[in-house]
Amino acid sequence: MSESRLWHEVDDYFTDRLLGEAPDEALEAALRDSDAAGLPPIAVSAPQGKLLQLLAQLQGARGILEIGTLGGYSTIWLGRALPADGRLVTLEYDPAHAEVAVRNIARAGLDKQVEVRVGAALDSLPRLADENPAPFDLVFIDADKANNAHYMEWALRLTSAGSLIVLDNVVRGGRVADPDNDDPDVAGTRAALDLIGSHPRLTGTAVQTVGAKGYDGFALARVLA
Repeated sequence: MSESRLWHEVDDYFTDRLLGEAPDEALEAALRDSDAAGLPPIAVSAPQGKLLQLLAQLQGARGILEIGTLGGYSTIWLGRALPADGRLVTLEYDPAHAEVAVRNIARAGLDKQVEVRVGAALDSLPRLADENPAPFDLVFIDADKANNAHYMEWALRLTSAGSLIVLDNVVRGGRVADPDNDDPDVAGTRAALDLIGSHPRLTGTAVQTVGAKGYDGFALARVLA
């Protein structure tokens, strides 16, 4: 058996044992409709989605910011962690992706708590900051990797002490550690990791993962006082 196939089988095992035997109609429909609309198959896996939900619950998150919506699969996982009066703002560049996400989020019963904002995140984030929102308790960054450091900087502006920032896809199949690789997505990820490691208001780590989504990983950063 290939390593990739084994990773898939272990993810399926974890999903069956830990995420419930009955299918989750809203999540399955979100993946199905995203695929039918031609969205790239790059949503988080089910175990990763559950991890995001648990992190939000551990934070006691009342406000969540997501940078990169795609079809709303991760948005649903995160939105389900919110209390009834909680709020999630998710930013999506592609209007076609956002349209799919809005339908998926509404079907999951989260349209009253989740707001999808369409446009380049680096345009949407300053407008969001101008609204002077309450600090977000959790920020999930999963958009174009070239701008990861910029997204980290905005996440810092929109959070406060104790907030958690999750940066996805930091391993890039191991390319992040290849000194000869200067692709923009790798360079942007390195810049974000350097920011986490050097910023006086951040403490963090990164973890490698394997699974249905291949070989990658994520970084966690906690905002300090």
